[in-house]
Amino acid sequence: MKLARYHFSPVASFAALTLTCAVAQAQPAAVQPVPDSLDLKTAITYALEHNFAIRQARERIKQQEGIVVEVSARTIPNVSADAAYQRNDRDISNSFPASDRGWQINLTASQALYAGGGIRSAVKSTQLARDAAMLDLKAVINEALLQVRVSFYRVLLAREQIKVQESNLELLKQQLKTSTDRYEAGTVSSFEKLRAEVAVANAKVPLITAANDFRLSIESLRQALGFTTNTAEFSRKVPEFVGTLEFTPQKFELQAAFDSARVNRPDLERLAKLADSRAESVTTAGSTRYPNVAAFGGYTLRRGTTNNFGDSNHGWQVGVQSQWDIFDGRATAGRIAQAKSLLEQTRLTLEEARLAVDVEVRRAHSQWQQATELAEASTRVVDQATEAVRLANARYNAGTGTQLDVLAAQVELTTARNNEIQAFFSYNVAVASLRKAMGQADEFVTK
Repeated sequence: MKLARYHFSPVASFAALTLTCAVAQAQPAAVQPVPDSLDLKTAITYALEHNFAIRQARERIKQQEGIVVEVSARTIPNVSADAAYQRNDRDISNSFPASDRGWQINLTASQALYAGGGIRSAVKSTQLARDAAMLDLKAVINEALLQVRVSFYRVLLAREQIKVQESNLELLKQQLKTSTDRYEAGTVSSFEKLRAEVAVANAKVPLITAANDFRLSIESLRQALGFTTNTAEFSRKVPEFVGTLEFTPQKFELQAAFDSARVNRPDLERLAKLADSRAESVTTAGSTRYPNVAAFGGYTLRRGTTNNFGDSNHGWQVGVQSQWDIFDGRATAGRIAQAKSLLEQTRLTLEEARLAVDVEVRRAHSQWQQATELAEASTRVVDQATEAVRLANARYNAGTGTQLDVLAAQVELTTARNNEIQAFFSYNVAVASLRKAMGQADEFVTK
């Protein structure tokens, strides 16, 4: 049994992926039309825009970019304006001559000159955290698209299982017709006719189960895609799923898989960026040990000797101000200790993740090896089982074989076909899982 061939392309570069992910995302329509047909590439493309995990990861990037803007604001001059107006009893007036009102307008600009390296390190830390969020998006995309692939393959598997059970039922019905004709002709007993009827009835159970698996697999695919529509049209209409499962042997060297994972896994790159960000946070925490120096300048307009605006006093001012917490009760030491601990925790998490990735790659490679061997073996068995059914029918029609031989051969053929499509499914899933473990992007992301 053949399926549409999917040839895996080399892993996409990070620049190409980020360009794809940076495309402005429109909000999905309230009601999404149910497609007439759906292939794997279309499903992948749809999931890139509608999968909820991917959309949430994009929003985390926007959040982190906002933090970068907020922290970077400390590196440029800040301008503020304030105004005040009051009415009061002349007996408590602070002005001369005494007045029952007062007002003042101030315009001030300030610029931090020195903050012990805290501003620079804080900005760099947030920029590294933003880069980590970009890598998190890449990891989320890889994981989400793997789930889409597996869900799509599962739909194809369920559809093929329906075909196998329908074929089995059709062959058993033909056997029942032959047995009935022979019974009516008086050449066989009623027992053979009854046995054929039981076989037909039993064959309907796995067909019903396969049909239900097909419906449930569609729901799993809908969840992976982020297809939220659940209208009456969706309940009635089932898209035509384009594609079939196929065994296309590929080669994966274990050491090359390890090397690829260590270089391309976005989750490892993300943790490395977070470790660098934590290192900058240590500098930020220690910056309060040093004085802060800022320059300021402004213009002031306040009430003069009368309430007339023309008599107001005004003028400019410039200066430098500094603040130095000489002793803060060891608060700075506590912040530094916390920052160093967070840095060490992140480094340990990175080392643990590297070990986990190595184990994941080895397991995925082992699953690929097993799936390859099973797919090769199952293909040979189907050919043999098909020939066995043909010979059993020929012997039965010639009167040298029994009905039991035919039914047993048919059961073996159905089992072989089920094993084959299951092996093809497992192989395609194993290849996709190994590519994801190696840090390779889905093949359709680059197209």
